[in-house]
Amino acid sequence: MADQLPSRSENFAEWYNQIVQRADLADYGAAKGTMIIKPYGYALWENIQAYLDKRFKQHGAKNAFFPTFIPVSYIHKEKEHVEGFSPNLWLVTAGGGETLEEAYAVRPTSETTINSTVGNWIQSYRDLPLLLNLWNSCFRYELRTRLFLRTSEFLWQEGHTFHATWDEADAYSRAILNDAYLDFYINAAALPVLAGKKSEREKFPGADITYTLEGLMGDGRALQSCTSHNLGSNFAKSFDIRYLNRSNELEYVASTSWGLSTRAVGAILMTHGDDKGLLMPPRIAPIQLVIVPIFRKESEQQAVLEAAKRIQRDLDNYRVELDAREGLTPGFKYNDWEMRGVPIRLEIGPKDIEKNQVVLVRRDTGEKKFVPLAHLLDEVKQMLNNIHDTLYARAKKFQDDNTFIVDSYEEFKERTAGEGGAGFLLAHWCGDRDCEEAIQKETRATLRVIPFDRVKETGKCVRCGNASEGRVVFAKAY
Repeated sequence: MADQLPSRSENFAEWYNQIVQRADLADYGAAKGTMIIKPYGYALWENIQAYLDKRFKQHGAKNAFFPTFIPVSYIHKEKEHVEGFSPNLWLVTAGGGETLEEAYAVRPTSETTINSTVGNWIQSYRDLPLLLNLWNSCFRYELRTRLFLRTSEFLWQEGHTFHATWDEADAYSRAILNDAYLDFYINAAALPVLAGKKSEREKFPGADITYTLEGLMGDGRALQSCTSHNLGSNFAKSFDIRYLNRSNELEYVASTSWGLSTRAVGAILMTHGDDKGLLMPPRIAPIQLVIVPIFRKESEQQAVLEAAKRIQRDLDNYRVELDAREGLTPGFKYNDWEMRGVPIRLEIGPKDIEKNQVVLVRRDTGEKKFVPLAHLLDEVKQMLNNIHDTLYARAKKFQDDNTFIVDSYEEFKERTAGEGGAGFLLAHWCGDRDCEEAIQKETRATLRVIPFDRVKETGKCVRCGNASEGRVVFAKAY
């Protein structure tokens, strides 16, 4: 099975398309640009959801639900917002066989519908902060789609919070980025990312500031991995959301929004996969360990299966699958689970039973280890942690090896030439929007992030030569 995969290094796009389907994660929906998430892929999303939901609640956010249909007039209330989303809107213009008096937008994001409502909930400073999070679908018209990365309908979470001051909103939006999203990518997904803010040109329509995490995929292209927006009072002014402060004066609230989607699944696949298939990060893998019983004679089958079931019960703190499928060779099963990226394979046969041991095989390195049953629990725990650390270290090395300091526009254009990714390019930029737009037009590279930790250094813009206060990160992106 694995031998039939396209080479990851030679045809990354086709490699990705095939493993998504052959690893049983997703399939194409009947409607153009839609995606069916199969149980194995949805289990990964559920684990992502559970990890993040806990952290959102630690920051006081409570889950809610808002309608999918949004009156178009609501969206037009925020001019910048509609200008940003209008090319991607799905509109409902008829219902029950009749033309609607007002068209409905099918939720591209929920800022407008939430802001049109919460003004009735917020009367005074005592009602603040109001901290909401939604788990739902969003809909955006896309000409070119790819499973998990860009589809007409996708799953995500979107947080929406309301605060008394701009500073409080800013602190909250940054806390979500660092304490929830950054923590998830490093400690759950084993995926290094760059943290910082977007340029004025790249920020979310209607935001004062957009904070972001940017990952570098296995083909050298960047992927926006999440965003957290300080919206200031822009939406509050459009929807007249004011509160009585402690001095009994009316003020506009300040708000935030922040989101992560099923694109995170694509990021995990593109970062950790290899020519055998997927490599699931252990802490969010749908299956952390698969047991493959091995026997040659029918007389050995019962004893081996019973031993395998006992081991499965002993490992009930982990997500364990027992592969007792009949009519398939152990070799076929090995390849099948390697394609799905299960972190550990446990093999047990008659000789292992006699010796009170099992064989553990790491998916990331292929290393085999004979483990006494008495030490199995400790060994599995340690091995899963080691796999996480190994995956993160590999991805970080790839990111470091593909991050380049670029001082001339000639080198910049050379690195961005061709169809492949260019890695992260650290270059000086003058801060001018027109210059940024020209760089994208001339090289197809976009300004991905202005890092929080960038070193302040004077320099000259890589394109125009005007003064720069520091380097920013450009890349060709998804």
